[in-house]
Amino acid sequence: MSGHDDERRLAWAYLSTVTQGASRSLSAAVEAAGVLEVAAAIRSGSGLGELSSRYSVRAHLDTAARDLDRLGRAGGRLVTPDDDEWPAWQMLGFGTLDTATDAEGPPLALWVWGSRRIDDLAERAIGIVGTRAASGYGEHVTAEIAGDLAADGWTVVSGAAFGVDAAAHRAALGVGGTTVAILACGVDRAYPAAHTTMLRRISESGLVVSEYPPGTTPARYRFLARNRLIAALSAGTVVVEAGWRSGARNTAAWARRLGRPVMAVPGPVTSAASQGCHRMIREGEARLVGAARDIVEECGPLLACGDDDRDGLFRRDLDGLSGDMALVYEALPASEVCDPATVAESAGLPIERVRAALPLLELDGLVVATDGGWQRT
Repeated sequence: MSGHDDERRLAWAYLSTVTQGASRSLSAAVEAAGVLEVAAAIRSGSGLGELSSRYSVRAHLDTAARDLDRLGRAGGRLVTPDDDEWPAWQMLGFGTLDTATDAEGPPLALWVWGSRRIDDLAERAIGIVGTRAASGYGEHVTAEIAGDLAADGWTVVSGAAFGVDAAAHRAALGVGGTTVAILACGVDRAYPAAHTTMLRRISESGLVVSEYPPGTTPARYRFLARNRLIAALSAGTVVVEAGWRSGARNTAAWARRLGRPVMAVPGPVTSAASQGCHRMIREGEARLVGAARDIVEECGPLLACGDDDRDGLFRRDLDGLSGDMALVYEALPASEVCDPATVAESAGLPIERVRAALPLLELDGLVVATDGGWQRT
């Protein structure tokens, strides 16, 4: 790595520490002026107007070199938009949001613990979330679904909490599969502490990921922010058990906003732990699923098992498309290749929104990029 690359990584790490989370306006400033220039302006407290004022109270907290060194010695690293492994396609969904607060943008950078590439693991990933107070039924169903998905090569993404999250991670590990844990604290902090061993095992075969620098402690708002990353890094999100009000439903809401399919597993009608799932299904917020095969039909390809005549690949139900993704898909001819400008004209959308929607449709297995443009699969 060159000295210039090192300098840029230090700047990304510094901004990550100062911002303590997403900032649409800061990300826009970095895109416009460059990460080195923005980091220098934040340090000096001048040159960025309101942004400089907003971060002035934390501008002196420059622990970038120490954080990068400490995490590097533990087998981790900082992944930034400069890097080849940055999950750029997954992050495009944030650009399609009609309305969003400054804190609802993509992460500035990602701190990861583990040797696997994050873009590779996110290419075929399913988020599985649910209540911390999971019932025996919830843990059993979670283990069945996560284990089957992981055995078939899907990455299981969850939040490392008690209950459904832990059952999903452990099931993936149990079949020798891959799982990613998204934390609401620094990746150097095991939270909850009882999951120290589990998180270490995840880092050995998958990844532990956070947008917060090492040393950051958990906080309620960070859990809510963490939920959007689970949704963003997954091709779809499954809720196994969720109460009437729950963080799992917040994750599902993020998946819908990002244009990803949302699924829910029904439970006993007498179970309070499943009332959130039942409500999502009843109100059309989620598709009912009961097994890994149902989930794959919604989210991506899976070779048929030979027990029916569907010998090809499954494809996600088009009824789940909405907004720009639906307009762009409908604007594509059934068999011809189209360039983005032609699609934009047919869909009646600005070309930048078409360019943002096409990779998301490709991620869902609905379109494919060719030398001459894009076409339906």
